[in-house]
Amino acid sequence: MCGILGVVSQAPVNQLIYDGLLLLQHRGQDAAGIATHQGQKFFMHKAKGMVKDVFRTRNMRALPGHVGLGQVRYPTAGNAFSDEEAQPFYVNAPFGLVLVHNGNLTNAAELKAELFSIDHRHINTESDSEVLLNVLAHELEKTTRGLPLAPADVFAAVRGVHRRVRGSYAVVALIAGHGLLAFRDPFGIRPLCLGRQGSTWVVASESVALEGTGHQFERDLLPGEAVFIDLQGRLHAAQCAEQPRLMPCIFEYVYLARPDSMLDGISVYQARLNLGQTLAQRVISTVPPNEIDVVIPIPESSRPSATQLAHLLGIAYREGFVKNRYVGRTFIMPGQGVRKKSVRQKLNVIASEFKGRNVLLVDDSIVRGTTSREIVQMARDAGARKVYLASAAPPVRFPNVYGIDMPTSDELVAYNRTVEQVREVIGCDALIYQDVEGMKRAIGALNPALAGFDASCFDGVYITGDVTPESIARMNEQRVETDEDGDNDHSRLNLPNAQTA
Repeated sequence: MCGILGVVSQAPVNQLIYDGLLLLQHRGQDAAGIATHQGQKFFMHKAKGMVKDVFRTRNMRALPGHVGLGQVRYPTAGNAFSDEEAQPFYVNAPFGLVLVHNGNLTNAAELKAELFSIDHRHINTESDSEVLLNVLAHELEKTTRGLPLAPADVFAAVRGVHRRVRGSYAVVALIAGHGLLAFRDPFGIRPLCLGRQGSTWVVASESVALEGTGHQFERDLLPGEAVFIDLQGRLHAAQCAEQPRLMPCIFEYVYLARPDSMLDGISVYQARLNLGQTLAQRVISTVPPNEIDVVIPIPESSRPSATQLAHLLGIAYREGFVKNRYVGRTFIMPGQGVRKKSVRQKLNVIASEFKGRNVLLVDDSIVRGTTSREIVQMARDAGARKVYLASAAPPVRFPNVYGIDMPTSDELVAYNRTVEQVREVIGCDALIYQDVEGMKRAIGALNPALAGFDASCFDGVYITGDVTPESIARMNEQRVETDEDGDNDHSRLNLPNAQTA
């Protein structure tokens, strides 16, 4: 998961891109980068760190131009600790291309081999985004053959990308001297939307980046669709996939996206309210409401679900945890040891809300279980009599291969365990999960036009149809984590039977 943004304007775009990336910071905190174009030259600055730390005044002054793009990075493939892996990526032919990518390619290794042996292109990092850039460059070169570039040529190149590339990808690219290209994979797994204000066009991962910078949301890009905005601000659009189906990642609504965003016609906030409503029915069947004194959310994405659940059960809703906003997400920290140590740095309890009470904690999801176990213990240490835990999402039982950092089964607390076994690991008095079909109904009801969802981490169905236990194992070989003593540790994989659709 990353946040990407592209701008075409008649005014300098560096500040606008910076402001947009701040609004997408929740989508990636590992690295940030901006590239702009002026005359015949690209200007780029990228580095590890958050947006406010990567860009100083001198860096912004060195990013002139009226067209540009940017990314905030959350690593799921490649070397998470190398500055070379930060985006954007650049290649000088044809024309000169700069690209940012949100998603994860499932056939990156095969493409990399093809690029070297057949297309005679060299990949210098372990990033699948650099692979994607070179596939696009090769297809564009085949299409144009040195002729002047037309929008039809750009769309023909994207069709070639769709034929070769598998996985999830939302892409923004600059073509030197011509304009800005944006496209989504044929399933629309990762989000991408289009906005406008006057002569300025913006494409971004989430609508909040449009509205927060004063732009009017126009629409979501369709699955498989490409838009090309030339340097004069003219918009061209075409469907470039043969059989597109809108099946966005359901985890965007559960956890990843900001609640004030609209993704593919669905309010993220309303989706989380709906999850709370269906979760309330599950709670009633597990724990009598009269045995619960208070409902407490685990900040922050669980708040809408917890609010709705408390309302429907007629139980008091209270804030029991205070979040330190200056500690990084435990979800994207590099090692289990670091992740575990950070929980109590990240959250502090309001003891008066726990002492002598039976509390129902509500979380958006439970992935590894480390954080949940620590939080349950914090509630007990604060004096809670009983601690119940409800998850607005179903058990996460399968690796995710489409751009979320949970690719190995042995890291998932629910893998090969019953709910009761997970409860024992976490240490709560009762554990209530959302069910998969209930989750799909709750969110899907908000946009009946959706063909379905990618819910692979919950149901094991990989919608691109090319994912097998063997292919996940190969992808996992590229994934390096750092353990507590700082050594690199290749995670080992034990897979359930993956399904394809």
